[in-house]
Amino acid sequence: MAMTEEEKSKCKKIIHGHAAAAAAGNLVPIPGVGVAADTVTMTTMAMALASVLGGSITEAVAKNMAVNAIVATIKKQPVRVIAKEISKVVPVVGQLVAPSISVAMLESAGWLLAQDLVAEREKNQQNKKLELEDGEQPTNRGVHNFRYEKKFLD
Repeated sequence: MAMTEEEKSKCKKIIHGHAAAAAAGNLVPIPGVGVAADTVTMTTMAMALASVLGGSITEAVAKNMAVNAIVATIKKQPVRVIAKEISKVVPVVGQLVAPSISVAMLESAGWLLAQDLVAEREKNQQNKKLELEDGEQPTNRGVHNFRYEKKFLD
């Protein structure tokens, strides 16, 4: 089961709102501050997305997910990341370029996170279905607690 229209709408609001917050954090003209702002924003975004998609995650898991999503985005768009940090050295231009790149990166990473959470939810539902078919008692009735199993910096 993919995301419902209501879930997509809520995820869109969460992702856009957090991308805007990261853009604000990237206005600071100091290289490295943007990465910290992106990481904090991604952590809170992961927790919000998990709650929309029917689960709950700890802050530690959210940080792990955020770092993995940012690393995946950096691997896909390395030139953008380098340009974002280098642009901060150039007065005014850097304050225009860095936030716009950050928004694009967080939008991409946010949707990757949402897709991962939906895939994890579907996997959990399939496991519960198999447990019921085998006559076992389901372990978490009606609750989707995500166990994010991707290793830190694969």
